[in-house]
Amino acid sequence: MTALNQDRILYYDLHIHSCLSPCADDDMTVNNIANMAKLCGLDIIALTDHNSLKNCPAFFRACAHAGVIPVAGVEVCTREEVHVLCLFDQLDAAMDFDVFLSSILPEIENRCDIFGRQLILDESDNIVAEESRLLISACDIAIDELYDLAYQYNGIAIPAHIEKPSNSLIANLGFIPEDFKFPCYEMKNPARLSDLVGLSPTLSQKRIICNSDAHTLTDISERFHQICVSDNSAKGLIASLRSAKSCINLL
Repeated sequence: MTALNQDRILYYDLHIHSCLSPCADDDMTVNNIANMAKLCGLDIIALTDHNSLKNCPAFFRACAHAGVIPVAGVEVCTREEVHVLCLFDQLDAAMDFDVFLSSILPEIENRCDIFGRQLILDESDNIVAEESRLLISACDIAIDELYDLAYQYNGIAIPAHIEKPSNSLIANLGFIPEDFKFPCYEMKNPARLSDLVGLSPTLSQKRIICNSDAHTLTDISERFHQICVSDNSAKGLIASLRSAKSCINLL
């Protein structure tokens, strides 16, 4: 493994859900997330709610107060019901992507009594609105369209939790197509990587990141996973994830 430059190491968790996601706890407010990440010793975190970025502006302000680098992100559910993380290097571009994503989200009403509330917050954790459409629905976009689309918005698309038995690329498609452009894939359990390489040999040539997929405050990652970046910012993170020289520690 390439030696890591200690001046450019960030400890990360790039898959965290707020109370906007119906499956996340209501106490997953932007300030609680930012301050828990700080307590955990993390340098950079991404907010990745299901099919919406509407809590990202408040999240950025909460992270500024906590002293943690914020990344605007979203967990898109594709037409194939595969979950894909999209991370962006600028908040403005991310919110433009949110407008597009809203246009392809089905008009299916959320049932709070079944799925949970979908809360939109301000920087003080006050509830300012509730999303009425069910955010865990599949959007009208194919997985192989997301790579180029995220790039157009100064972002990167990363197939999520690829070892999971549901809503993952390998579970839903059975393999990773050789023509997929994704340079990076996410796992929660890197110990299963060798098993997945047996199913999809192309994984051996890709970068792997490990995230918590946190839906509760106690799920947020401790200071475990690190990434080497050229700049301590969301832009530096995205550039590193795109680069063939990206150096990511799985342990």
